[in-house]
Amino acid sequence: MTSSSFSAYRQAPVPSITVLVVDDSVVVRRLVSDSLEADADLRVVATAANGKIALARVPQANPDVVILDLEMPELDGLETLSLLRASRPRLPVIMFSTLTERGAAATLEALARGASDYVAKPANVGGVQEAMARIRDQLIPRIKALCGRVPPARPIAITAPAVVPQRREGLPAAVELVAVGVSTGGPAALERLFGDLPGDLGVPVVVVQHMPPVFTDMLARRLDARSALAVAEARSGVVLAANEAWIAPGDFHLSLERHGETVALRTTSDPPENSCRPAVDVLFRSAAHVYGPGVLAVVMTGMGQDGWRGAEHVVEAGGTVLAQDEASSVVWGMPGYVASAGLAERVLPLDQLAAAVVRRARRREPARGAS
Repeated sequence: MTSSSFSAYRQAPVPSITVLVVDDSVVVRRLVSDSLEADADLRVVATAANGKIALARVPQANPDVVILDLEMPELDGLETLSLLRASRPRLPVIMFSTLTERGAAATLEALARGASDYVAKPANVGGVQEAMARIRDQLIPRIKALCGRVPPARPIAITAPAVVPQRREGLPAAVELVAVGVSTGGPAALERLFGDLPGDLGVPVVVVQHMPPVFTDMLARRLDARSALAVAEARSGVVLAANEAWIAPGDFHLSLERHGETVALRTTSDPPENSCRPAVDVLFRSAAHVYGPGVLAVVMTGMGQDGWRGAEHVVEAGGTVLAQDEASSVVWGMPGYVASAGLAERVLPLDQLAAAVVRRARRREPARGAS
């Protein structure tokens, strides 16, 4: 090593996050690597063309996060993930999948097997620079959130605490609707929540999960197969009914509107909120407007702060908010903002959320402040 190269090595900044990129395409590996290394906080320490090579390189490179393709020769993404989880259960893994029905189904299975998050591969974006920009925008925030390199969830610019309407002890408002907001880590968390909810819950359930089209339909089908509730992707005009659940379709906001004695779903292409469409804030706002104190809102694992302002509307209307706790969340962004703002009546681990929802829906939960 020459003195100049030694000097350059010695002065090189130590990256805060190291990444292993696994994809059978050399073009994709280079594209992802170049996109990530444009950020000074990231460094790609190794790449692999299939899962077998990746598993051998994990102990050598000791990455902070793995970007994992699904379709690869010798050992595909799902098999690799299962083996990786056996040896490294807490290593963040982001699936890098295609926007196809097959890709969506495999991605959801990966998330159920313990993948931390996923990003859809860029398609029809115009050129290399556009593809790299898409990768940077989608991957880098997720990597930093999963590796704890984002500020803790602390709401900003709160002018006053939310006012919680006074209720008489022992007489909480009857729950008429359960509204759920979730993002990073959501599919696996929703499977646990829905798997624990009974088929006779007695009220309808509406969900916003940040996902693109195709994925939300596959998620609804997957939840329907694993839940006692009937679950489907939401469609405009569908009338809400007890013991049925609807998932907001990808790239559409989901809201509610009353028509006399009935309440119907409404999907729109209105501008994104919090850079999201569907957005939790949109759903929570409309639910508070239609149902008032009859709303039980549940904010679960997710990056960002979508749902915080919507939860304010729910509380101001007399409704109740539950939030998932930090320990059981993949990323404590969305529920963290809600909890930090004092909007959550209870902050609960994932395995206790369904029981709390059932107690509320069946009017067994004491009101805030009641003994």
